[in-house]
Amino acid sequence: MLFIDNIHILTPLASLAGSGILIDQGKILAIGANQALSLPASCPIVDGGGSTAAPGFIDLQLNGGFGLDFTQNPETIWQVAAGLPRYGVTSFLPTIITSPAETTRKAQEVWRSGPPAGFLGANALGLHLEGPMLNPAKKGAHNPAYIRLPSLDLIADWTPENGVWLVTLAPEMPGALAVIAELNRRGVLVSAGHSMATYAEAEQGFAAGIRKGTHLFNAQPPIDHRQPGLAAAILTNPQVKAGLIPDGIHVHPAMVKLAWQAKGLEGIVVVTDAMAALGMPPGEYLLGDYAVRVDETSARLANGTLAGSILTLDAAVRNMIEFCGCSLAEAAATVTDSPAKLLGLSNKGQLTPGADADLVLLDPNGCVQATYIGGQLAYSNSAR
Repeated sequence: MLFIDNIHILTPLASLAGSGILIDQGKILAIGANQALSLPASCPIVDGGGSTAAPGFIDLQLNGGFGLDFTQNPETIWQVAAGLPRYGVTSFLPTIITSPAETTRKAQEVWRSGPPAGFLGANALGLHLEGPMLNPAKKGAHNPAYIRLPSLDLIADWTPENGVWLVTLAPEMPGALAVIAELNRRGVLVSAGHSMATYAEAEQGFAAGIRKGTHLFNAQPPIDHRQPGLAAAILTNPQVKAGLIPDGIHVHPAMVKLAWQAKGLEGIVVVTDAMAALGMPPGEYLLGDYAVRVDETSARLANGTLAGSILTLDAAVRNMIEFCGCSLAEAAATVTDSPAKLLGLSNKGQLTPGADADLVLLDPNGCVQATYIGGQLAYSNSAR
């Protein structure tokens, strides 16, 4: 049992000041003031120092970090996961980009095997397979040699039980609608991305079961007032959530604000799309088969194509506040409540009794002071 006292607790729309969280066996047992909860005398009490407690952050698109790339070596998933709590991340979807089928199978095996004994780090909820059913015209940093047309044979063992939780594909490709419908039937979240879909083709994909757009505006045709395309379809369909990379490079801050105004609190799911250079100095790193040049702000192929990001999820939350003028509670909801609901996770994304005790303590500027996963301290800022 553990009680974290003297904190402001974020809900998606408000902040509960002067409160605390009682944790027992990895779950939130109760929320309230110390005096009101009648704590057992033996219960340890941690002083939160007036920090803001938010639900643990959830990243639905992460390619690697700390010098390691999941597509090159899926066995690095747990090593990266151990370092993510410093950014407030308590759950994530390791992302495997377009690659041979053997790579996907290896990633599924790694996920099914689970973390090593004694592991403490972010939960790898399941895999995000970004490809191979993409449009070659919007391949981005994906190797076209491995891009495939959608087929039911290709997805034979793609189920949540086998580790596949999210699939990005291009809905306009031949055979895509049948694949979308089948993945949706199995409970796999399907997202539209790396696509040249027209507005009508996007809507057909949504009708077949797509419920998300992958990195809105990126690897999609630009919005045209006569040919609005996939991005406009995502922005105007209330049933489809928009994945967004708010690093100020993938998407101009004004377009981030436009997306916020169009989709609102529940329509935006902020992701990092971070790659191996996350948490590392500038240099050259891998994304799948490609060498990526990384400077202080971006990651690019030799031809200048963006190849993932070096954005951290806590910085993404701060950027949303700066770009959109929203509150910390609203910005935090895009990496907590929104992704949890999209994945159908009632035990994550909100600080409520019965939920997993995954939480992050933030200072007034939104910087991470401490991260708890299942009630265990997974990261602490020693300067706190």
